[in-house]
Amino acid sequence: MGKSKTEIITFKVDEGLGEALKGIANRSEFIRSAVLNALDNTCPLCMGAGKLTVNQKNHWKAFTADHEVVECEECHELRLRCANKRQGGKRRPR
Repeated sequence: MGKSKTEIITFKVDEGLGEALKGIANRSEFIRSAVLNALDNTCPLCMGAGKLTVNQKNHWKAFTADHEVVECEECHELRLRCANKRQGGKRRPR
């Protein structure tokens, strides 16, 4: 199997971030790991933008007709729950 190709990407940082990164032994690996972690935890709708487009908002509005945002009783994080299902996963009769 051949080696996968790599691409070099550079970016500017302010003085404070540059100083903080100086103490990291393998900055490239640290930055790669941070970027992959951020991508893995990015909102699937806005892709990290922090806001929805008009079309995404319309899709969200349609989705929330049958779903709701609720607090998890165990971990207290917000989650989506299908409004057509009762607690325990059994469907409500229609």
